[in-house]
Amino acid sequence: MLDFLLTSDAIMALLTLTFLEIILGIDNIVFISIAANKLPESQRNKATNIGLIAAMLQRIVLLFFVSFLVGLSEPFYTFDSSWLQIGISWQAIILFGGGLFLIYKSTSEIREKVEDPSHDENEVKGRKIKSLKQAIVQIMIIDFIFSIDSILTAVGMTNGLHENHNYNLVLMIIAVVISIGIMIGFANPIRKFIDSHPSVQLLGLAFLILIGFMLITEAAHLSGAKFFGNAVGAIPKGYLYFAITFSLFVEFLNFRIAKKKKNK
Repeated sequence: MLDFLLTSDAIMALLTLTFLEIILGIDNIVFISIAANKLPESQRNKATNIGLIAAMLQRIVLLFFVSFLVGLSEPFYTFDSSWLQIGISWQAIILFGGGLFLIYKSTSEIREKVEDPSHDENEVKGRKIKSLKQAIVQIMIIDFIFSIDSILTAVGMTNGLHENHNYNLVLMIIAVVISIGIMIGFANPIRKFIDSHPSVQLLGLAFLILIGFMLITEAAHLSGAKFFGNAVGAIPKGYLYFAITFSLFVEFLNFRIAKKKKNK
């Protein structure tokens, strides 16, 4: 296990996944803050911390469930025709459906953030909260909605890293625990940074589109799909790491240029 966690692929996957989990968690932090702010001052910190810890536990449970389904790689139905050959398994269905969901969700989020940034916040603000219990329940519901793309991203980044799915599961759990821990300790600074640099969150959503496409191709590859006799190949994760690293480097240069202009 330790040998796997210290490999370059596992370390890169962990760093990238932790970064994306934090980016995906920004909206969650905003919504938790809105829900907590409806409570008396003495209960706000308690609601925020309980909400984030409950969110972490909820995501770990979902990781076990999704990882179990992804582990079911044996085809239960085979389709064979003159133009398409494919073996359909639960693994392929989860990866393919997850890829489509990530592309749809990310595209919708980008559109909302560009055209109506306060849409989701206004919906949460309109809900009444009278007690700590109600706040926790609402936080759990909100986090469940936002956990889906988080879990699918984790599966996409770790699937295929190791033949033993339990090793990949441990890596995903570590990333979730680290990201939630960072959010608990630095929730407000992270939120303020993203508010002042919204391009970082849009960049994270753009990465999810890439991961969604990668999940779709991986589903086809693992199903042994062939279109007109041509097999579908898996996209090496190194390409994704390069795209993310290069994009972040460009964004860093933009920060530096903007900061120098501001100082002048």
